[in-house]
Amino acid sequence: MKHPDTAVILDFDGTVALGDGPVRAYARAVERRGGVTGVEPVLNAVPADALDGYDAVRMAAESAGVSAADLSAAYLDSRAELATEDAPIHAPVGLAEFLTAAGEAGVLRLLVTNAPDIRIAPALAALGIADGIDRVVTDAAKPGGLDAQLDELAAAGVVRVLSIGDIWRNDLAPAHRRGHTTALVGDHPDEIATPTHRASTFGDLAPALQEWLDAVPSDSTASTAL
Repeated sequence: MKHPDTAVILDFDGTVALGDGPVRAYARAVERRGGVTGVEPVLNAVPADALDGYDAVRMAAESAGVSAADLSAAYLDSRAELATEDAPIHAPVGLAEFLTAAGEAGVLRLLVTNAPDIRIAPALAALGIADGIDRVVTDAAKPGGLDAQLDELAAAGVVRVLSIGDIWRNDLAPAHRRGHTTALVGDHPDEIATPTHRASTFGDLAPALQEWLDAVPSDSTASTAL
């Protein structure tokens, strides 16, 4: 089966996995590891200068004197709870349908995340999209790691890419610089973000994503060989 010339890249946390369960689990783990309190309440009003909830927890923890080592250990602790009752997640409306349609169109579907390979497979199953992802890349070290993935795709003959994520700098900017289509989801303010499409929810992006799918050549063929 030949490599496709079209791919969609999706982020995990905040893009395909919604809900504050995982980041609250992280905040609680930080409090336990660091012996501090008052970190989790920061998530009730995430500061505007934080990239996301995880960044808000980091900022609050560092202000409380929590070490980098304890932050790292706490994060790993929290990921062990991913997609459990202690860190519940849910999929955005329309995601499963989009992934199915992308697969039928011969689009290679990649999940590229900076998260470690801890309970990612059970999480995808809980989200109902385990069969909708062709390749999972964990510990991606985005944004630089996204450039590496784009290089690999280009070397395999992929010329059309749609990158979907909730953090411009990590999930979309590298694809944007190469002229690819980008879709920013969420309400996080970012004055430097210039995505092709932007919406508060994945469902709101659906018309634009469908238009992108409709433009995929009919002879594209999906492959997991990359």
